[in-house]
Amino acid sequence: MAPRARPGKMKAKRVRMPTIEPMEARSVDALPSGEQWRFEPKWDGFRCILVRHGDTAALRSKSGEDLTRYFSELVEAALKIKSQTFVLDGEIVVPDGNTFSFDALLQRIHPAASRVARLAEETPALFIAFDLLAAGPADLTGRRLAERRVELERFARLFKTNDSFRLSSITADRSKAMHWLKMAGGGFDGVIAKRFDVPYGPGTRDAMQKIKRYRSADCVIGGFRYAENKLNGRSVVGSLLLGLYDDDGLLHHVGFTSAIKTAEKARLTDKLTAYIAEKSFTGRAPGGPSRWSTRRSAEWTPLKPRFVVEVSYDHFTGGRFRHGTRILRWRPDKKAQQCTLDQLRQKIVSPASLLS
Repeated sequence: MAPRARPGKMKAKRVRMPTIEPMEARSVDALPSGEQWRFEPKWDGFRCILVRHGDTAALRSKSGEDLTRYFSELVEAALKIKSQTFVLDGEIVVPDGNTFSFDALLQRIHPAASRVARLAEETPALFIAFDLLAAGPADLTGRRLAERRVELERFARLFKTNDSFRLSSITADRSKAMHWLKMAGGGFDGVIAKRFDVPYGPGTRDAMQKIKRYRSADCVIGGFRYAENKLNGRSVVGSLLLGLYDDDGLLHHVGFTSAIKTAEKARLTDKLTAYIAEKSFTGRAPGGPSRWSTRRSAEWTPLKPRFVVEVSYDHFTGGRFRHGTRILRWRPDKKAQQCTLDQLRQKIVSPASLLS
């Protein structure tokens, strides 16, 4: 990936955001079939509507939050595109070598202006465009994706001299999309399927589907947290803390699962409390309270490394499962020491190869 220019001192003016809502995707289990479908990588970043009007530019998240102040380098880059008025639908990512780092992206959302400015230089973001909603005076949302994609590819010629903008790949080849899904990771986490024959559907899920790649891993239960609310007046398990061993035999906390059926919580609590220990994780341990957690949610109880569960997950980045996992089955046939980090290593497609 080409070197990125450092953001300068150009200030973004406030711009009135459009009222258009991003088109949503419906989660499905498999890629759809039919000539009406086109497939794109599902990027692992912040969905964003970017608006440029004259000498103003602004960024808005899928939920409607204003992202402009956090990504000044993208605002500056948008103002350098040789088009005075446009609206792009795309994804904000942060490159990390040949992959994208969601952890680095999360760090960009910070209340301190000085830190925001520093991170804009240290970890500059990239905007991946996958739809063009307006160009000049023309509103393109009423046109079919087949027409919008032609206009987007024409517009993307302006990206050639702007390292902050890239065009997302698209294919009609379902087998190619299956390959993307199989090799997802490192910056994209699945495939988006879009109807090629219909207009943009603001706020609807009728013309877009998302298919994510799920994998499984055997993990040690290194501890648990009690549920916030008692069950029949009794404190019961609310989530299980998962661990994996490294090559040095250290047990690292890698995530959690809270998908425990209510009917099973009391029995599970009895089962686990018999193995409470003074310490469990010998490597990275669950952290303390943060701005995203309450004091209660940060408290946890360590367990002897006795139980193993197989869990399904979508992402493993920065030494942990990004999202909560789901228990597939208990593994009494496996020893805790067999649950190692190397089972998570996989060959992935470089996300940079899916951009143009």
